[in-house]
Amino acid sequence: MKYFVTGTTGFVGGRMARLLREKNHEVVAIVRSPDKATELQAIGVTIVKGDVTDKESMREPMRGCDGVFHIAGWYKIGTRNQAEGQQINVGGTRNVLELMKELKIPKGVYTSTLAINSDTHGQIRDESYHFSGKHLTEYDRTKAAAHDVAEQFIQDGLPLVIVMPGLIYGPGDNSLTGDALRNYLSKKLPVLAKGAAYCWAYVDDVAMGHWLAMEKGKPGEKYIIAGPPHTMQDAFELAEKITGIKKPAFISPSWLKVTASVTSVLEKVIPLPPLYSSETMRISAGVTYLGDNSKAKRELGYQPRDLETGLKETLMYEMKSR
Repeated sequence: MKYFVTGTTGFVGGRMARLLREKNHEVVAIVRSPDKATELQAIGVTIVKGDVTDKESMREPMRGCDGVFHIAGWYKIGTRNQAEGQQINVGGTRNVLELMKELKIPKGVYTSTLAINSDTHGQIRDESYHFSGKHLTEYDRTKAAAHDVAEQFIQDGLPLVIVMPGLIYGPGDNSLTGDALRNYLSKKLPVLAKGAAYCWAYVDDVAMGHWLAMEKGKPGEKYIIAGPPHTMQDAFELAEKITGIKKPAFISPSWLKVTASVTSVLEKVIPLPPLYSSETMRISAGVTYLGDNSKAKRELGYQPRDLETGLKETLMYEMKSR
């Protein structure tokens, strides 16, 4: 089979391309910077220069493919330049799905996120839940808008499956989560807020969830491919058990909420590092992004590993890479 994949120079997209090649499928990857995809070329991925925001750059590479994995997305928390969120997450998704429809691609998998549901306030939500309030970050907002675009294409008959990961972690993660783990290993992470909870999925399991959605997912359906729910405190207690390095102190989330209000004013005139932005503090201040993966387990056979197993692999990798 021949698959068109976006986002292959990213964390999940790169794992997806490798998984498809391990299964001996042909992979066509659209990338903005081919020089960042040399490792993928080495394993037989066909690299084409293009961009999801440029619809025509994807037309010929996508033509004749058996399926599309649209994984590319803008994920920047705390950045001052947020225009790309709308262009990539919303406009890019529309471009990919329009081409799928025009080229009559038999099936597609679109990568959404649990973040579209915002803070679930400790509740574990399933695929039927719909959040209609104000989102905490521009990433959450634009991914929710892109999710709506995907839903509309499904209503118009596009053979598309939507997958919704939660927090994704693993070796080589360059997100805020990866930064937090590396800072912890370097003993530069003194405090975190109590109460914050996420569904932790190891990156290879997320890639497998995408594959299962392509193989077994019913077009028009949504599947939460998140991992098991754990608080941030749970994760760092496990990290201390694995490494012997003392976990950070955990403080009341109210402190971060107050600080977020202050930094939201400051960052309008003073550039702040993403780690100290109001957005970062808002999503760290005791919020919960929780989803129920039982449908994916039941219908797709999705089986994410437990947090201790995945975290051990991640931390051992990061310790060896230092």
